[in-house]
Amino acid sequence: MTVSARLARAAAAAALAMTVPVVVPGAAWADPSPAQVRARLVKLNERADQLVERYNQATEAYREARKKYRALQSELAAKDEQVAELREELAAIAVHNYQFGPSLGWQRLAVGGRPETMLGGMASLDQMARDRAAKIQAYEGATAGLRERRDRARAATEEAERARDDVRGKQEEVDDLVDQQTKLLRRLGDYQSGNPRSTGLKYTGPASGNAREALQFAFAQVGKPYRYGGTGPGSFDCSGLTQAAWRAAGVSLPRTTYTQWAWGADRRVPLDQVQPGDLLFSKGLGHMGMYAGGGKMVHAPQTGDVIKVVDLDDYWRGRLVGAVRP
Repeated sequence: MTVSARLARAAAAAALAMTVPVVVPGAAWADPSPAQVRARLVKLNERADQLVERYNQATEAYREARKKYRALQSELAAKDEQVAELREELAAIAVHNYQFGPSLGWQRLAVGGRPETMLGGMASLDQMARDRAAKIQAYEGATAGLRERRDRARAATEEAERARDDVRGKQEEVDDLVDQQTKLLRRLGDYQSGNPRSTGLKYTGPASGNAREALQFAFAQVGKPYRYGGTGPGSFDCSGLTQAAWRAAGVSLPRTTYTQWAWGADRRVPLDQVQPGDLLFSKGLGHMGMYAGGGKMVHAPQTGDVIKVVDLDDYWRGRLVGAVRP
């Protein structure tokens, strides 16, 4: 056998060895190390964060569009009812004028009725008819614009519904990621189911004013489970927690990380100037928390974990993209 043939055969054997496992009786495949499992979990968390927030965003957009459409539809129905009532009144006046108006007036005049009384009655009926006709015209002008707004709202609702349905197709992927996260956490012995009735912790940090109220609420949720799409009271996702906390302090925030970040476009602060109560956002806007002071953050992490207070260590500081002060 030539040298080149031996080299070719050796290369083929090596390739086969790389693709076909060697079966050794009694041997078992090596489990991944805890470090490898944690690295995989980090990637799963990042992917799940993105999908969950996209799903939340699409769902929230649909709810808002539907709410607006229903309000306009209700307003339009009320206007239509008013127009219908005015039309009935106008028709009644027209019938009255036809049946009794001029003929009754001339009869009264012939038998000695007072002309000024008869003419005054005719003028009153005529004025009433003109008033109602003017109101009908005004209402119809108003409802024309209202119908146009209603139709635009209906179109927006339908578009939002399509977007929601499109993202809903990703829900299976989210559910699969959640299952993977759960299995990995259980393998590591780190899975925490949480307690939906947890009374949490007492906030003793340096915040004041409504920031303190928001943090007191957030700390009271510590120990409750993370659940994607959760807005309380027994479980929360990351943006659901911050929204609920600041709502308790009298500030209305949008629902998702994306909308909270956009809402705070003119309220952003440098990361080296954050104060207790500020909202902290991760790169990609898949996750967020609230600065608690003293280099700590309170947040709802991910599936298989609970609301907790963590140190803003190198890991977290490296993930943050910015902060917003409500």
